[in-house]
Amino acid sequence: MRGPRHRLPALPALLWLALAPLPGTPGPAARAELRVRVRLPGGQVTEESLQADSGSDCITLELRTADGALVTLTADFRQEVKIFRALILGELERGQSQFQALCFITRLHRNEIIPSESMVKLRQKNPRAVRQAEEVRGLEHLSMDVAVNFSKGAQLSSHIHNVCAEAKEAIYTREEDVKFWLEKGVDGSMFEVLPQTSDLPDLQRCKLCADRWKPCICSYTLSIEWYPCMLKYCKSRDAGGKVSSYKCGIRSCQKGYTFDYYVPQKQLCLWDEET
Repeated sequence: MRGPRHRLPALPALLWLALAPLPGTPGPAARAELRVRVRLPGGQVTEESLQADSGSDCITLELRTADGALVTLTADFRQEVKIFRALILGELERGQSQFQALCFITRLHRNEIIPSESMVKLRQKNPRAVRQAEEVRGLEHLSMDVAVNFSKGAQLSSHIHNVCAEAKEAIYTREEDVKFWLEKGVDGSMFEVLPQTSDLPDLQRCKLCADRWKPCICSYTLSIEWYPCMLKYCKSRDAGGKVSSYKCGIRSCQKGYTFDYYVPQKQLCLWDEET
C-alpha cells in the first residue's frame, strides 16, 4: 500500500468548461474526446485519453502506466456501473502470454466523476501543459469475491462486451455490489461466488505462496492519475443585485485502487510477489 504523496500546486486554469454549446460544438447528445498530458508518480509524463458520450451517458478514461500496463476506466452512469480494465505485459521468460487482461466491475456512486454531459464540453486552454491532480483521494482496497460471466455481462452493462473482451475468464466484482444490482432486477445467473480463505484454509495470498501452480489470492493495484471529479461553481450578480451560480470549471482528482481476487494458480499473478 502506498503512503500519501506530496503534490505540486495545481496549475491555474487547467481546463475550462463551456457554459453553453457554441457554434460547431456538441449539442445535448454528443461525443467528445480530450487528450491530456499527465505526470505519473515517478515523474514520467504520459498521455491520458478522456472520451465522453452523453447519448449513452458514459465516460472512458485510458492511460499507460509506468510499468507499461494499459489501464481503462469506463463509467456507465445509466447502469450505475464502473469497469476497470488492465492490460498487463506478460513475463514471457516465465511462461506467461504476451499480455494478461483483467476486468474489475464495481458500483458507480453519484458524484464520483463529473457527468457525461459536462465532460463533452471540456476544452483545454493549454494542451501542452502537464497536469497533476488537485486532490489525492485515498487508496480504496476492494475484495473482488464474485466472478462475472462474460456472455451474460451485457445485462449489467452493454460496455462489458467491448471493454472486457480480452478478459473473458477474468472479470470480477463484489458481493455487496451484486446485491445492489440484483435489487435493480439484474439476472443473478451471471454471478459466481469465488473460493475464499474461509472455504479453503490453505488458501494463501499469492505473494506468500511458493508454488506457482497453486491457487491463491492475488492483489492488483492501479491508479487513475487524473480525472475530473467535481464541477466548480462561480457566483455572479445581475443588475438587480440577484446572485446566481454557474458552472465555471472542474476539480481534478487522483485515486488508487487495490483489488484482491482468487486465481486458480499463482502463475496468473506473478507481479504480486514478496520483494
